[in-house]
Amino acid sequence: MKYILQLSVLFFSVIIHEVAHGYIAYKRGDSTAKLMGRLTLNPVSHIDIFGSIILPLVLMISGGPIFGWAKPVPVNPARLYKPKTDMLWVSLAGCAANFLLAIIAAIGMVLIRNFATSDMSVFVTVYQILQAVLIINIVLPVLNLIPIPPLDGSRIVYYLLPTDLAIKYDRMSPYGFFIIFALLFTGILWKIISPVIYFLIALLGGGI
Repeated sequence: MKYILQLSVLFFSVIIHEVAHGYIAYKRGDSTAKLMGRLTLNPVSHIDIFGSIILPLVLMISGGPIFGWAKPVPVNPARLYKPKTDMLWVSLAGCAANFLLAIIAAIGMVLIRNFATSDMSVFVTVYQILQAVLIINIVLPVLNLIPIPPLDGSRIVYYLLPTDLAIKYDRMSPYGFFIIFALLFTGILWKIISPVIYFLIALLGGGI
């Protein structure tokens, strides 16, 4: 039951992440995601077999940090009003959406802790769901902000760098997944980001 809850929250969270990318791209002139039917919360449109199901299951069984992704929303920078600036906002949108979900979950947890008085079994279940939403929506954006392609952090760095340096930096892209998985499964990645994750969870979750 615990794994089903975590997988459900993870999948919902990565969908919100991708829809946020597509929505900001649409508002800034690129309708590619909208025309492809990706600005929807329908899970069928976003499932990535490996990133949405296989990898999260492997990580949970191995005791690693919960991580995964939905099928990336297509964005065409050439159709944006201001490609360099707008791609920065598109890249940040997914992580911002996850942090917003974490904040909403934290508020819900505070309300339950302070005002729940009846039918406590129901409140306990809701609290557990909110707790999962909080943790997963902190882990996801922190991981995604790491500046290794194809994570969002790499896109942010790419669009902040001067053109010549950005081109050299982009040459890392074919090796990005290998670097991420190597860091992930050796535990190095978790050692780097866990202090930030634990700090944010304690800050928003009241020390859970």
